[in-house]
Amino acid sequence: MTARAVTDATFDTEVLQNDKPVLVDFWAPWCGPCRQVSPIIEEIAGEHAEVLDVVKVNTDENPRTSAAYGITSIPTLNVYKGGELVKQIIGARPKPVLERELAEFIG
Repeated sequence: MTARAVTDATFDTEVLQNDKPVLVDFWAPWCGPCRQVSPIIEEIAGEHAEVLDVVKVNTDENPRTSAAYGITSIPTLNVYKGGELVKQIIGARPKPVLERELAEFIG
């Protein structure tokens, strides 16, 4: 399981109406820290697919969703549960740190 792309058009259905918690990676192709954290996000997506959905939002291509959630720094990792934003992590982190910060959702 890998992180799938979500757009302004699909965000509500894929994220807010999802039964599972959803980790949303807000990123852009030109962002160095986003490229650093991307393989970690993919690993988390694969290792915890049964309890957590992982999606990516390209902020350049989806300005409406990015603006709606006040995304001003990337990478920003938001966790949504039951349609609500329940956690926000701003900036790239090593995998052990991300897993600690996501512990309540992955295990």
